[in-house]
Amino acid sequence: MTDFDADKAVPPLRRSEVRGRSFTDRLLIASGVTLAALAAFFPWYVFLNPQEFSIPPLWQDARRDLPDTPAKDVVSVSPAAMVDNDDVAPTPELDPVRTATVPNLGREGARGAAPSAPIEQPLPPPTGFRLMHVANGRAMIEDASGMYIVRVGSVLPDNSKLATLEQREGEWVIVTSKGDIYKRR
Repeated sequence: MTDFDADKAVPPLRRSEVRGRSFTDRLLIASGVTLAALAAFFPWYVFLNPQEFSIPPLWQDARRDLPDTPAKDVVSVSPAAMVDNDDVAPTPELDPVRTATVPNLGREGARGAAPSAPIEQPLPPPTGFRLMHVANGRAMIEDASGMYIVRVGSVLPDNSKLATLEQREGEWVIVTSKGDIYKRR
C-alpha cells in the first residue's frame, strides 16, 4: 500500500471550483476593469471639453452693483519678498540702527556750550503705485511689492485711503484721502 491510495472515494468537484473563481472574485475583477477604463477616459474628456473645466475670466464686461460692505485693508507682503532698492544709498551721517535711546554726545552742562542742532532724519521715500484697471467699483493697483484690488475706503500702500474712483476726460483716476490723484498710465 502506498500513500497515493485513497481509503475512501473523493467526491467530484463542484462547478464553481472547476472554473476557479467565485462570484466575489468576478465582481472585484469587473469593478477594477471598469475603474481603470474610467481613469483612462476622464483625461480625454477634460481635454475635449475645456469649456466645462476652465477657470472663469477675472474681468468681464458685465457691470453690476456691489454690496455695501466695509472695505478690507490691503495685505502687505513679507519683507523677504520685497525688492531691494539699490538706487538709494544711505546717508553717512545718519545712524541706520534704530534704538530707543538718545545719546548725550555733544551736550554739555548748563554752563557749557549749547547743544548742536540735531540732524534731521528724513522720512522714508513715498511708496508710489500706479493704477492698472478699474471695473465694477474696484481698482487694480500695482506697487513694488505686488498688485492689489481695492475699492473706496480701502487702505492704499502709502497709508492713505481710497476716497473716490472717478472718470475725468474719459480716463479713470483714483483720488486718495491725502488728495493725491493717480491716473492710469
